[in-house]
Amino acid sequence: MTIKDIISSAANVLMPRTCSVCDKPLDGDEKFLCRKCLMELPRTHYEDIDFNPFEQLMAGKVAVERCVSYFFYHKGEPYASILHDLKYRNMPTLGRWIAERAARQMQGSHFFDSIDAIVPVPLHYTKLASRGYNQSQFIAQGIAKATGLPVIKALKALHQHSTQTHKDAAERLKSTQGMYGASKRHKQELSGKHVLIVDDVVTTGSTLLACATALKDTIPGVKISLFTLAAAQLD
Repeated sequence: MTIKDIISSAANVLMPRTCSVCDKPLDGDEKFLCRKCLMELPRTHYEDIDFNPFEQLMAGKVAVERCVSYFFYHKGEPYASILHDLKYRNMPTLGRWIAERAARQMQGSHFFDSIDAIVPVPLHYTKLASRGYNQSQFIAQGIAKATGLPVIKALKALHQHSTQTHKDAAERLKSTQGMYGASKRHKQELSGKHVLIVDDVVTTGSTLLACATALKDTIPGVKISLFTLAAAQLD
């Protein structure tokens, strides 16, 4: 047993690692989710569905190539704790781990074929300073590890993003208009390229719409696809 193993074992005794979904202790080979919860993850399988609900949500709003989410999100249910841990309990590596797993499982669908770069949805600098990390950046890193695609910070948050929790679809759309801008230094690099915008969850699609619009308004010929870890109430 190495010194690292000894330290890890001691840490698990003092502060046991638990499953993000069921809160039961994890064994030595489990990461973030126990085998049972991982096996029962409510997958969307959107990557295998033509004109899936996510793509239907974006239809007529902005031209996108493909849209996919990994699992279903329902507020207050056990699997919602994955997003809560990722965003609010200082567990950004959970996002990287589960996004890598998602990307590897989706590769057989050819969802990532023709994509040139991954662009995470940005956080405003005030929220980034408060949280300490951008969860979408970690999700992007996980996809990059599985696919070999580069992660490019081509978007910036121009205004502080107020909470969307209690807003309806129209209010969310209004609140995100002009929220994001595209970095002009990546204009030539991404011109005519196929970009995958990455976020943690899609509900009304307003954030992703604003990000896609910002890229399309700035970068000539850019193509957009969308990926989120979770999809809420799209069916």
